[in-house]
Amino acid sequence: MPIWAYDGRMARAATTSDVFNAIAEPQRRGILGVLRGGERAVGELARELGMSQPGASKHLRVLREVGLVRDRQVGKQRLYGLDARGLRPVHEWVGGFEEFWNESFGRLDAYVQELKQERQED
Repeated sequence: MPIWAYDGRMARAATTSDVFNAIAEPQRRGILGVLRGGERAVGELARELGMSQPGASKHLRVLREVGLVRDRQVGKQRLYGLDARGLRPVHEWVGGFEEFWNESFGRLDAYVQELKQERQED
C-alpha cells in the first residue's frame, strides 16, 4: 500500500512529527497565514485569530516541532515567525499534481475552443 494511502487500519502519525498532519488543523493554517505577514507574539496571534493564548501556544509548539515556525526572545517577549522551508515536503507533493491539472485545463480549453468554433459555424 502506498505511504499516502489510508485504509482505516494504520495508526495516524503523531501530529508533532509530520508537517502534513500539523497543517491539517485549520487553526494552525490560520497561524501560518498570519505569520506570512511577519513575526508576532503569542498574544497577538491569539487576538487576531480569536483563540485563547494557551490554545495558540499549543498550536505554535506543534508548528515549531515540525519546523514551520521559529521563535526568538526579544526582551521579555517571545516572537514567532514563519519558517516556510518546512513546507517543502508539501510543495513537492502538491507539485506532483501539476501535470494532472495542466492536462485537465488543457482538455477543458480545447473543449471550450471547440464549442466556440461550432457556434461560429452555426
